[in-house]
Amino acid sequence: MTGNKTKAIDIAQQRRQRLTGIALMCGAVALFACLDTTAKYLNTHMDAMQITWARYTSAFVLTLFVSNPFTHTGLLRTARPKLQIIRSLLLLVATVGNFLALRWLQLDEVLSIIFTFPFIVAVASGPLLGEWIGWRRWSAICVGFGGVLLITRPGFGGMHPAALFSLAATVSYGFYAVITRIVSRVDSNQTSLFYSNFIGALVMLPVIPFVWTTPENWAIALMLVGIGVLGSAGHFLLIAGHRIAPAAVLSPFVYTQLIWVVILGYLVFDHVPNGWTMAGAAIVISSGLYLLYRERKLGKTTTSEGVVE
Repeated sequence: MTGNKTKAIDIAQQRRQRLTGIALMCGAVALFACLDTTAKYLNTHMDAMQITWARYTSAFVLTLFVSNPFTHTGLLRTARPKLQIIRSLLLLVATVGNFLALRWLQLDEVLSIIFTFPFIVAVASGPLLGEWIGWRRWSAICVGFGGVLLITRPGFGGMHPAALFSLAATVSYGFYAVITRIVSRVDSNQTSLFYSNFIGALVMLPVIPFVWTTPENWAIALMLVGIGVLGSAGHFLLIAGHRIAPAAVLSPFVYTQLIWVVILGYLVFDHVPNGWTMAGAAIVISSGLYLLYRERKLGKTTTSEGVVE
């Protein structure tokens, strides 16, 4: 009886941890949706490069108060310094592409394209991780990219050139996610987050004199700081969620971000998703969920990095 009672307690505890992890994941993607909404609004007041600089610089300064080389002596120590630099630069490129796309495209359009990053991960995992995919997942990838064609509709007057920025961001983020899998085997999440923010802020610093626009008012200035806060808080919740729940359980809830961007897009910009975008998004999400299902069934590690922030 005691053994059964202990097992029941363990099962209940695992269930609570999974539900808490899911709640943290949903909170993280909600913050990321707010970040994208803020970035899109700021795009009407300044250059996307300045927004990118603010996102990384404010996030770097903020995280220093929580995690820095003085309070965490091993923070700067990495077993794969070159990969950390490449990984951070890929995330920076993805962020720039995402913010540039947001200048012209609706929130739901950009996010629906970004949601194809698991397909890039699946394709790149073969040569980089030795995790080759079978015909079922290749089929899901092809179907998923068919969903992207529905969203962009190239050749039918529906594709805005800015969609290319979003596609470039997706490819960069996909490779970023694969390299993150590699460095996560030897480096802590805090170390990886530190390098991402530091390198992003460092690379963008020389660009600022050429694109700087003084904020029109305190509200705009606070938004510039706020995007870094939203990004850091979102990644904090993401990391916390993965500490207590398996990635395979959390990954499907990344797609709840689409709900938030549809709501925020309507409330802030009066944008209503068109039928093509919703149909394409449904195909992309369905294909992505199938990929997650296959990875879970095959017992492979699934990462859930969120979307480009």
